[in-house]
Amino acid sequence: MSSLTLAARNSSTMLRRNLLHARRYPSLTLNLLLTPIMLLLLFVYVFGDTMSAGMGGADRSAYIAYLVPGLLLMTIGSTTVGTAVSVSNDMTEGIVARFRTMPIHRGSVLAGHVVGSVLQSVASVVLVGAVAAAIGFRSTDATALEWLAALGLLALFATALTWIAVGMGLVSPNAEAAGNNALPLIFLPLISSTFVPIDAMPGWFQPVAEYQPFTPAVETLRGLLLGTEIGPNGWLAPAWCLALCALGYFWSRSVFDGGRK
Repeated sequence: MSSLTLAARNSSTMLRRNLLHARRYPSLTLNLLLTPIMLLLLFVYVFGDTMSAGMGGADRSAYIAYLVPGLLLMTIGSTTVGTAVSVSNDMTEGIVARFRTMPIHRGSVLAGHVVGSVLQSVASVVLVGAVAAAIGFRSTDATALEWLAALGLLALFATALTWIAVGMGLVSPNAEAAGNNALPLIFLPLISSTFVPIDAMPGWFQPVAEYQPFTPAVETLRGLLLGTEIGPNGWLAPAWCLALCALGYFWSRSVFDGGRK
């Protein structure tokens, strides 16, 4: 059996293992998924009129359209926190040590976590998108190609954040620390253009919101789904994703292969 075939077969086995774990212990995924859904409902029904009035007098439906692209990315960040916890559990409970004694491809353990997390992220995005559609979100002007590009960007962003979450899980001493270390994946969308335009923020804070990975991705999604101006965000968003993918991958492989035995 070739090395590539072995890697694919072992990765498939690890993927099934991680999906089974997610099905048997859904509480973590549900808890993380509730965060963006609750924020969506909170900002639409509690703060919606006030927020829309502060953005030029638009109605609530316009603010829903503004809010949803950012909440979809925040959903991905929330889901990947569970990945960090799952990886940390594997490292601290001894199962990885057992895997290392077996004739399996070393990278398949991480690959199973990554692919499983991306699939869960996509499913979570679909669920949050369904809730958003139920309360009034519409994207009537987007073409099929723009929808496909939006889904591709969401999948790429999920892959990037997942690799970062895997690295965080590998370097954490326990599951609690892994969850805490991964909190920036939920916190960063809060200080991006998800809830209000950057121009509405204090001048000293605008660079913090502008020069981070979530804001270009949010603005690109808005452009694809709502027809707003994308500008340089169209290449900044995938560039951030690819950079984070590379960083997370090499960091994770370095720690997994040579750090913790």
